[in-house]
Amino acid sequence: MGSAKKTDTPSRKARIEEMRRADQSRERRNRVLTITASVIVVAGLVAGGAFLINSQSDAADGGDSAASDSKGASGKFVTGKDGVKKWSTKLTQNHVTKDVKYPMEPPVGGDHNQVWMNCNGDVYDKAIKNVNAVHSLEHGAVWVTYNAKASDADVKALAAKVKKTPYSLMSPVEDQKDPIMLSAWGHQRTVKAASDPNVGTFFETYVQGKQTPEPGAACTNGLSQ
Repeated sequence: MGSAKKTDTPSRKARIEEMRRADQSRERRNRVLTITASVIVVAGLVAGGAFLINSQSDAADGGDSAASDSKGASGKFVTGKDGVKKWSTKLTQNHVTKDVKYPMEPPVGGDHNQVWMNCNGDVYDKAIKNVNAVHSLEHGAVWVTYNAKASDADVKALAAKVKKTPYSLMSPVEDQKDPIMLSAWGHQRTVKAASDPNVGTFFETYVQGKQTPEPGAACTNGLSQ
């Protein structure tokens, strides 16, 4: 007795075709989801890596931010037998974007602006910003400062000396304690007059002296007020 041959009815063929189309659609959707997820993961890894690199770079550079703007340096002056005061602790050298509250006036070091004051024998008639002058000291400059108590003759004589001395600068600092003061990175002293022999000694010792954190760095192409 022979068996009857089964044939696909039109409705069954339609259901099979519909299922095949659904499977194909599902596969396409899964591929899209997989690719999208992979892109998101890679993008996250790249972003995370960039953030880590930038963070490490900022830390290595000392952070060109205002994080340390509110503080200058810790420590105190210790006066030597020669009358020169030396700062007792290592001075920081971070570049910052705002003003720094230094514990001494004029300051002899600490965090400072990334741009220095020109110090190629430059004499400024008006006050300059401490954060820029400190950068000049970092380059090995001697900074001559005076207030209203200094005589006109002394101011003129000191200006003449500065103008012929590379790696030096001069400006008024009204808030300083004494009429005439000389500053270098980490060092400072008071002199009685322009004719005081200690002026010459200070220049000879500290213009590009051993205290200079960045010897040979430029004293031009900075700020000129």
